[in-house]
Parts: sequence; structure tokens; C-alpha cells
Amino acid sequence: MTQQERLDAFSHYMLQRRYSHNSVKSYQEALRVFLTFIGDKEPEEITNDDLERFNHEKIIRNGFSASYQNQVINALKLYFRRFHGKHFDVSCIERPKDGYRLPVVLSLDEVERLLNETSNLKHRAMLSVIYSCGLRMGELLELHIGDVDSKRMVIHVKQAKGKKDRIVPLSESTLDLLRTYFMEYRPKEYLFNGDASLQYSRSSLQNVFRQAIRRAGIKKKCTLHTLRHSFATHLLEAGVNLRYIQEFLGHNSPKTTMIYTHVSSEASRKIESPIERIKLNTK
Repeated sequence: MTQQERLDAFSHYMLQRRYSHNSVKSYQEALRVFLTFIGDKEPEEITNDDLERFNHEKIIRNGFSASYQNQVINALKLYFRRFHGKHFDVSCIERPKDGYRLPVVLSLDEVERLLNETSNLKHRAMLSVIYSCGLRMGELLELHIGDVDSKRMVIHVKQAKGKKDRIVPLSESTLDLLRTYFMEYRPKEYLFNGDASLQYSRSSLQNVFRQAIRRAGIKKKCTLHTLRHSFATHLLEAGVNLRYIQEFLGHNSPKTTMIYTHVSSEASRKIESPIERIKLNTK
């Protein structure tokens, strides 16, 4: 069996198991990198020593991130367990912990500038829905017209991360913007169609965001996911219960949502520094 045949078989298996297209693409690429590294060695001959050598010579030596390393390990475990009946001892592969980093968050003023500086109606609508509903990029692109419920003022996010559905609130201003957008663009099936395809592409949406950031004069290192982080942080600062924020974001654990307590400026302002209790000469 050729390398491409193995990759195709792995992809077909994952699609049958209802893995997301992003996971299929990532896992398939991880397997390709490993099989290329191994060379002519047959999969049946691969051992833990090969995995450990790949880990050190390919991943660690090239400085790949811990998250990528874990993704590769998980992909290889799945492939070899399914197609070759191998159960590798992953304890031989070092899994370094990723550094603890707080998410970048935009202020309300920065979000306002970003959205209002986006003159294209369709682009502004897309960025507004991501921010106002706290969506992931893929969740926005998968939205269908019927997922917007204007009577209940909610959006139904279907089969998101972890294959879970959830309901997110729809604001009046976002609904007004969507109605204007719909009348002008008349999308079909997906809420946001591409110019030459049925579904808007991830790369195009990322480019829309980069241009918006540049026009708004924002110097922070941002990605589209920054709008989701900002949504959660601004809700927390407005006094919304953390449990509701967890549900809106679709987090399994409240520990994941707790990170926004560390970036909330409102919470920081309520804590008085002990220096305020001494007489400090400021002249």
C-alpha cells in the first residue's frame, strides 16, 4: 500500500466516525509527516523506538509547539490502533506542557472601531456575529440561514466542537445588521456564502479580520478568536454569571471559562492596592 493510499484510508475512516473536517485534515497531515520521516519502513515494523526518534528528531529539534506535538501523537495512536492493531506506549514520548498564556482581549472601544471601520456590509456582519455571539470561526462559517431564530432572539449553533449543539443569544443590533445584509446579499443555504462557492472560506474570513485590525489601528497581536475572548470578558465585566458564559461559549468545564477572570479589567479595578493605604509622596 502506498503512502497516499494509507492517508486516504485514514481520512475515510475518520469521516465515517464523524470527525470534523478540520480534525481529519490535521490528523491526516500528522500521519503524512510521520510516514515521510519513517521512509520505506513498513507500518507493521514500526516500534516505540521509531516514535521516540521521530519525537526528538522531527518535533523537538524543529521547535514545534506542544499542542502540535500532542496532536501528532493522538493521530498516530488512532491510526495504528485502527489499521495495524498496535497500542504504543506513549509514555516514551515527552509531552511538554504548554506555557500558561492569558488570551488577548480587545477593549469595547477597540471592538467598536474594528467593526465600524469595516465598510463592507457582509464583512461587518460576519465579524459582528462572531463577537456578539462568541463564536469560533468554524461555527460562523457553518451557520445556515435557518439557524437564526429572530422570534426567540437566538442562534442555534449545531454540531460545534465536541459534536455539541448550543443556543447563543442574538442581540437586536446584530439582528438589524443581519436583516440589512440579507436583503442586499440574498445568501443561499449558508448564512454567509462565498463569492465563488457555497460556503465562505476560512482564509478569506481571516483576511477580512486582518484588514479590519489594520484599519482600526489596533496594534495588539490578534486573531479572529480574539473576538470570542473579548465577548466572554466583556460579559464577565458586565456582571453576567460565569455559568451562563460557559454555556454561551460551549465549554465543557467551568475551569476553561475561569481564565476570563484573569483578564477582566473590571475585576482588577475593584481590588485596591495596599499602597492606597499609605501616605505616598507623589511630588
